[in-house]
Amino acid sequence: MRDFRLTYKINDEKVRRMNFKKRREPEELTELRYLNKRMNLSEADRNQLAHSEKGYKGELQFDEWMKKIPDDWLILNDLLLESNSTLFQIDTLVISPETMYIFEIKNNEGDHYLEGDLWFTASNKEINNPMIQINRSESLLRRLLKDLGFKTSIESFVCFINPEFFLYQAPRNLPIIYLPQLPRFIQRLNSGKSQINASHMSLAEKLVTLHIPKSPYKRTPSYRWEELRKGIPCRYCHSFMEESRGEYFMCRQCGEQEKTASSILRNIEEFELLFPEKKITTLVIYEWCGGVRSKRSIRRILQKEYTMVGGGRHSYFIGKKD
Repeated sequence: MRDFRLTYKINDEKVRRMNFKKRREPEELTELRYLNKRMNLSEADRNQLAHSEKGYKGELQFDEWMKKIPDDWLILNDLLLESNSTLFQIDTLVISPETMYIFEIKNNEGDHYLEGDLWFTASNKEINNPMIQINRSESLLRRLLKDLGFKTSIESFVCFINPEFFLYQAPRNLPIIYLPQLPRFIQRLNSGKSQINASHMSLAEKLVTLHIPKSPYKRTPSYRWEELRKGIPCRYCHSFMEESRGEYFMCRQCGEQEKTASSILRNIEEFELLFPEKKITTLVIYEWCGGVRSKRSIRRILQKEYTMVGGGRHSYFIGKKD
């Protein structure tokens, strides 16, 4: 299924856009969440999880602001592209009638300061200069567009979405948008032309086609089947749920109840992400769920929701049914 949504009609009818390429939870974040429930993460991995959670939260907050731009502009989120044999990532790309906007979204908080091209926290810890990153992305995107035969102006901005962020000694000409400035920035965008055309749509579709779905930069710890706790974690408090009577599992920690089939299917999704090389079999999923339901119940759910390959002892399941 394509990762974008559009309704486009010819004859100058209005083009509706929102989320031409939707933002999805980063696979690295999802994997770290799953592992955090089933093993003891190192301090570095816990910090990475917290950093990823914070970054994703900031991106979702920025997405809310983007709902206020003209309806027919095209928004492409989480692009990973390649130009000149070099990968580059864009948090949010907006295609307007006259300009393409690149946004690098940061959810930093606290006081920061600059010394030349170097960025520091208030505790004098040096951090990556986001200007270098966004300038690199703009340069590579410009080259990619040229290779594709598209010509358009590009403006790039680093948006600090956290209200608790402050940057000392920043030159006025830096392409930075602070949270209090976002309303005025959105207002400026809305004052421009709003009608896009088939050329803009063609460009957006081409970029989505070129998007690289699997990032080589994913940073997650190594793990083995034997090391991970088996069972079904609660979807809210992450405590492991206990079998209860009827068609529900119950979490003794927070009181959450979830239908058995829903719990098991959710657990299978975790298994598929953490062990993509393993086959989905009744026995494997029975063990992964901690034996909280019979093998017959597990198999019945798999037969209903997945496609069975083979038969007997050597059967396994692939892909969810439509």
